[in-house]
Amino acid sequence: MLEFDPAADIQALRATFTEIKAVVDVDALSAEIAHLSEEAGAPDLWDDVEQAQKVTSALSHRQAELKRVTEVEQRLDDLDVLVELAQEMDDEETAAEARREIVALQDTIGQLEVQTLLDGEYDDRAAVVTIRSGAGGDDATDFAEMLLRMYLRWAERHGYRTKVMDTSYAEGAGIKSATFEVDAPYAYGTLSVEAGTHRLARISPFGSADKRQTSFAAVEVIPVMEEAQEVDIPETDIRVDVFRSSGPGGQSVNTTDSAVRLTHLPTGIVVSMQNEKSQIQNRAAAMRVLQTRLLLLKKEEEAAKKKELAGVITASWGDQMRSYFLYGQQLVKDLRTGYEVGTPSAVFDGDLDGLIAAGIRWRKRKDDD
Repeated sequence: MLEFDPAADIQALRATFTEIKAVVDVDALSAEIAHLSEEAGAPDLWDDVEQAQKVTSALSHRQAELKRVTEVEQRLDDLDVLVELAQEMDDEETAAEARREIVALQDTIGQLEVQTLLDGEYDDRAAVVTIRSGAGGDDATDFAEMLLRMYLRWAERHGYRTKVMDTSYAEGAGIKSATFEVDAPYAYGTLSVEAGTHRLARISPFGSADKRQTSFAAVEVIPVMEEAQEVDIPETDIRVDVFRSSGPGGQSVNTTDSAVRLTHLPTGIVVSMQNEKSQIQNRAAAMRVLQTRLLLLKKEEEAAKKKELAGVITASWGDQMRSYFLYGQQLVKDLRTGYEVGTPSAVFDGDLDGLIAAGIRWRKRKDDD
């Protein structure tokens, strides 16, 4: 006789999912999708390209959000059928399949539950992430490139669209810096807990003494904001430098000076873009990021809050938020949450969900205190 009674597990899953649906407000989300679909179907939509892109992007994000919820609901219904079938047929193979689906749903619903904690002003936006190498020489620039691959692989695992906007290669190994966009619902709220200084400890592949080397990299995350155009930046406040895009080892990757660096003179904020096809496109992309950073700064000043903005992370001893150990114990440890992963190779291959979820819960508790 088959001993298989997952009723308690399924009841717990449904209870959590019911709470998630209440927070998401499926009816309101469906109404918003209907409204955006109507706007997207307007014959004159693309007369204003910028507005059209906003509408279609918002529609895509909301549809993806609703799809995640409806797919989980369908999987819960299918699970009920699978369990009933296993019990009626007294079939261990079907029961094993049901057990696997319960574990998978626990993970999926857990991720959805974490998303309900993302209720900040900009949490539902896409994100622009910048990685900068810090102290540590070649190991630091190599570490920065490892982090870039890690985040791009994480996004790939989730089916999120990414776009590398700028890369500054080091003369030796790795990169000095890179900026990329993650276009997905709640990308900013999710990735913002990754902002800070990351520390790598390993036996350096660049030295001959086989000594342990510690290196650092800074991760900065800002939201992609529609309101960015509200920030008026006088031309006299900006220094524009145009240069030739470069590839690994300093080799030129194009024959025109299309890369653009904007320096906001009053604040010292610097934004570089080089991966678009033309100087005009690179300047427009850089201006959007600069406007976003200035808008964030303005809102912080108005609210008298002291948040950490891009550019203030030192990427050195004393302020690291996560450590990666690739010698001896083989460990990734988040110093804020205490969350640990014993398989750094999996983390560097994009398996970040546990670390990110722990960070979001930690931030929520901190904000509620």
